[in-house]
Amino acid sequence: MERARPRSSPPLVSRTTAVDEPAFAAVFDALPSPRTTWSAPDDALVVGGGAAATLTAEGDDRFAAIRDAATELFESGDVHAGTEAARPRVFGGFAFHEGACDGDPWGPFPEARFVLPRVQLTVADNGAWLTVNAVGADADASAVEDRLAREVERFDTLDRHDSGDAAGSRPPRPGIRESRRTTSREAWRDSVGAAVDRIRDGDLQKVVLAQALEADLAADFPRAPTLERLAEKYPDCHRYWFEPAAGESAFFGATPERLVSLRGRTVETDALAGTTGRGETPSEDEWLAEELLDDEKNVHEHELVAETVRDQLEPFAASISAADRRVRRLATVQHLHTPITAELDADRHVLELVEALHPTPAVGGLLPDRALATIRETEPFDRGWYAAPVGWIDAAGNGAFAVAIRSAVASRRRATLFAGVGVVSDSDPDREWDEVQLKYRPILDELERDGAGGSADS
Repeated sequence: MERARPRSSPPLVSRTTAVDEPAFAAVFDALPSPRTTWSAPDDALVVGGGAAATLTAEGDDRFAAIRDAATELFESGDVHAGTEAARPRVFGGFAFHEGACDGDPWGPFPEARFVLPRVQLTVADNGAWLTVNAVGADADASAVEDRLAREVERFDTLDRHDSGDAAGSRPPRPGIRESRRTTSREAWRDSVGAAVDRIRDGDLQKVVLAQALEADLAADFPRAPTLERLAEKYPDCHRYWFEPAAGESAFFGATPERLVSLRGRTVETDALAGTTGRGETPSEDEWLAEELLDDEKNVHEHELVAETVRDQLEPFAASISAADRRVRRLATVQHLHTPITAELDADRHVLELVEALHPTPAVGGLLPDRALATIRETEPFDRGWYAAPVGWIDAAGNGAFAVAIRSAVASRRRATLFAGVGVVSDSDPDREWDEVQLKYRPILDELERDGAGGSADS
């Protein structure tokens, strides 16, 4: 069982200066691998390149190991951030469970990996900021300041105009030459039916079963343009991109589900479960939303999630409050959504809460151990980082993590997409199949050319 470690040792030196904001694609293409991006509705956009320090871990203790390594990394630092948003942070994620990265396409991904970018652009409400970080042997203040001056000169040459489909300056979506499902429709019916039987027998309350879709692309995967399109279509989602190493594949997505954010002692999280589609007209859209709010199966599934999140937070909290259940609308789906906030009873590290909350019943199930065993027995693929926590940590132990759904692993000519649904006592296999296909759409829409996909075995 591998302990987390920084591949360089403290101290840390960080320097930041304000810059004119370049175009996203220009920055992304100019930065070295491994590249990282993070953006959320209540957070700055960060685009990072290279690794001043890398933290990795394997096994059941990966959350504690990363927490210890991050604490060690941030113990001593010479930091001039200029603005809070540009403070040193490590970005990364975890595997869904121990052993989840054993198979394709997860070979390059450790079970936990976080990176302190060597160079990063932070775009916040108060402008754009360029940062250079260094750790260990490279952590010399004069050298870092010289490097920052050179990076400022380089960034001054980058394009400042965002590309756009209307202008024809973005490459087209790659198109799908052929696609393959890891789960046939017949096998899916059997799996959902068996899960429903276990739930009705009292062995489970809920289990989330997922599928994977492998797509061979007709052209090279356009990395920056895909991220730009996701940002335009899903501005209210957490968007992320993680490259495990230079020149290899990347894990990315646009998830509507926040796992947890911690600032001081204030915690924010969500219960997000229960799904329907979007209507063709405003009136149909509203009808579907009202039907979702009244649907017994979806409401039951949602309440299981909301109650469990509150129970998981209770050992840490002085107080917990939940807003009214509502409908959250996205470009392709609508979800039942309950925002939950808490005040902690003591100072905590964000990874203590991440470990306590993962996996939520929205991506795992109830009872958690039995649900996880069912997932491992049933799914014919490895989840890897799918449906697991991804996010960032700072020196104070604050951080923000999302649940990595609506996601895929992409390499130059292949993408593997993941999507899942919650199975409860009255689940219908065919309806659940249709919901999975709906949840593929955010990523699939960015791969298919002109809305035409390749063939898929069923």
